[in-house]
Amino acid sequence: MLTSSESSSYESYKVTGISWLQSIPVSWELKRFKFLISEVNERSENGEDCLLSVSQYTGVTRKSDKINDGDLLTNAESLEGYKRVKKGDLVSNIMLAWNGSLGVSPFDGITSPAYGIYRFGSECIDRFYHYLLRTELYKAEFKRRSTGVIESRLRLYTDDFFDIVGIVPPINEQTLIANFLDKKTAQIDEAIAIKEQQISLLKERKQIIIQQAVTQGLDPNMPMKDSGVDWIGKIPEHWNVMRLKMGTRKITDGAHISPDLSEEKHPFVSTVNVDEHGNIDLKNCIYTSQSCYKYLVKTGCSPIKGDILFSKDGTVGRTAIVDFEDSFVIASSLVIVRAKKEVFDLEYLNFLLRSEHIKQQTDAVLSGSALRRISLLKISNLLLFRIPIDEQIKINKYCYGIELEVKEAVDIQNKQIEKLKEYKTTLINSAVTGKIKITPEMIDE
Repeated sequence: MLTSSESSSYESYKVTGISWLQSIPVSWELKRFKFLISEVNERSENGEDCLLSVSQYTGVTRKSDKINDGDLLTNAESLEGYKRVKKGDLVSNIMLAWNGSLGVSPFDGITSPAYGIYRFGSECIDRFYHYLLRTELYKAEFKRRSTGVIESRLRLYTDDFFDIVGIVPPINEQTLIANFLDKKTAQIDEAIAIKEQQISLLKERKQIIIQQAVTQGLDPNMPMKDSGVDWIGKIPEHWNVMRLKMGTRKITDGAHISPDLSEEKHPFVSTVNVDEHGNIDLKNCIYTSQSCYKYLVKTGCSPIKGDILFSKDGTVGRTAIVDFEDSFVIASSLVIVRAKKEVFDLEYLNFLLRSEHIKQQTDAVLSGSALRRISLLKISNLLLFRIPIDEQIKINKYCYGIELEVKEAVDIQNKQIEKLKEYKTTLINSAVTGKIKITPEMIDE
């Protein structure tokens, strides 16, 4: 919601005659972009300049700022011939301009030869147009002007871009609006970052509390003993360390064959269909044929109600309880853990399997480079605790309460983040289209 000082409008407006842009302040102009910018095609001779990338989220950034240790800066053999970019140039991914993958570069550098590079004329303040061209208003017009068969391959070619009408406030107002938005969006982004940090701290607190509960119990005065395992340390006196396989009736992974997709009859679930909250998505998974399903059921790849699914590939350690009767089969990325009811309370075991106690063990034995995984044998040998069932149930109820408390707190923070993002979008759109009048006093507030 705009504040009172941000809701003042211009004294008079004029109708544009353009369906997607109803009116602008009387003192503002409209010009096609072919009169405002020019395309540049300067090429790097040696490819040694700073490599830049552009995205809908961050605009133009240095590629080196975003890669992880050990990752390649690019798969290209050479950057020779890449397009030169000067600070203040507009960089556009012509295939994704419609979703906001364009922006003014704050750096000198080079970028993909497939991108469009444009330089603003004397009537334009580049930072103003950075905000304007990333609004929903212009993204929608980019999409209408783009050509292609499928959405992910729509291209906004230069001639089509140049034919779009741009808003042109007086140069001093462009500067004023850009300065205002620089300050206000920075403040909003800072507020969002603080809330995201608060969410991280809440989740970290949850992990610590649950970790302590499932590895040391709920009574801080309980007599302790040495577990016999150095990295585990002390445990309650009446607890014992055991391997997962000793408390289960079945530990097996899913299909080691490619599913038959000739007919879509039965859900075929993999790691990607299990979310961080333990939900199993049977609607958006792939479906396999009747014959393939029967074979996989016969070979033990079909979970039953009361089983726990444990991810051993990709997002290792993600779990979900099968709490429904619907039948489905699983891929090799998932493991069926069927607990002995006399040994484990189902909910307690689920908390334990996704706790830091288990993560520490899986992280130590992961293999693979591109795709991290843990073997079925190592999952079977994970070290857990054997404790009385009634105590497991108490721990489970306690952990569930902590999860619910943190979830509610995180939901509140996420809603506030969404409101801040909506406010930011509204503020930018209102400022660059003249719905609100920006004054020097508003920058100093």
